[in-house]
Amino acid sequence: MLTPEEAVELLASPDLIAVGMAADALRWKLHPEGVVTYLIDRNINYTNVCVSGCAFCAFYRPPGHPEAYVLDRETLFGKIQETLEQGGTGILMQGGLHPDLKIDWYEDLLRAIKRRFRIHLHCFSSPEIVHIARVSGLGLRETVARLRDAGLDSIPGGGAEILDDEVRVRVSPRKCSTAEWLEVHRVAHRLGMRTTATMMFGCGETLRQRVNHLEAVRRLQEETGGFTAFIPWTFQRRRTALGEQVTEEVTAAEYLRTLAVSRLYLENIGHVQASWVTQGLKICQAALRFGANDAGSVMLEENVVRATGIENRASEEELRRIIRDAGFVPKRRDTLYRVLYLN
Repeated sequence: MLTPEEAVELLASPDLIAVGMAADALRWKLHPEGVVTYLIDRNINYTNVCVSGCAFCAFYRPPGHPEAYVLDRETLFGKIQETLEQGGTGILMQGGLHPDLKIDWYEDLLRAIKRRFRIHLHCFSSPEIVHIARVSGLGLRETVARLRDAGLDSIPGGGAEILDDEVRVRVSPRKCSTAEWLEVHRVAHRLGMRTTATMMFGCGETLRQRVNHLEAVRRLQEETGGFTAFIPWTFQRRRTALGEQVTEEVTAAEYLRTLAVSRLYLENIGHVQASWVTQGLKICQAALRFGANDAGSVMLEENVVRATGIENRASEEELRRIIRDAGFVPKRRDTLYRVLYLN
């Protein structure tokens, strides 16, 4: 495995192709069957009310804002039904840190969904779970266990940004700390749940701080083995307060280099996902030769990135086409990266 010092050197390397070839070689070693997977699911934001006020977010609204909302059950159920009708197998559901929603609200919601639908619920980022525990007066383990027992199947890696507290204090000072983010996933893994890990980079962090993030994820995976995948994506600066400070967006080359180094550094995580949502389909396709073995989701709905003005979209056939054209066999999967033998 790479050392942190070697990873920093690769992130700074001008030889993009050499870094990409190394990641591609490891990708083939880990996945010699030549398959690239993708998912059909939907991102549902059950509320945009949030007291965190992160500088990089254009989606949230403070309590009492005229555009603030909490989805009613009828609307939410309609979105899930539509997802199933379009071949979806999972729901990624996240929201803001709502000051008034305690754990019983989330338990009732999860149980209501499971009574009506047979669908995988991949919900609630670490910051949300830490917040739910706080406003409910509960410990993390009890909070995660109660959500699991109510119907939560797995936990997404959102809210990680950069797992370095110097960065977090600057971009999301009211959100959970690095240690708290990691502890949510540690607890979930110990309770038998699988989770994903993400990294939002390009928010003014140093290369060493990116590597600090990778190191934190790698160490937890060595301890628990509970991460299914790693998803790096780039900060989108438009319409955000942080964008006034960070004036240059990550280039396609820097995205591909960081993706490749992530693949090389995280040998102990099986899957690395390319991001067409932030990068577009062409760069997503290139990423499949820079270490990624998954093309993400068709994503029947996505609101957070779109709030910054990014409008990339992809149909199932478009994802299958770019995968084939990159030299791989496209296969649909479920949220836990199990291939569905439908095609």
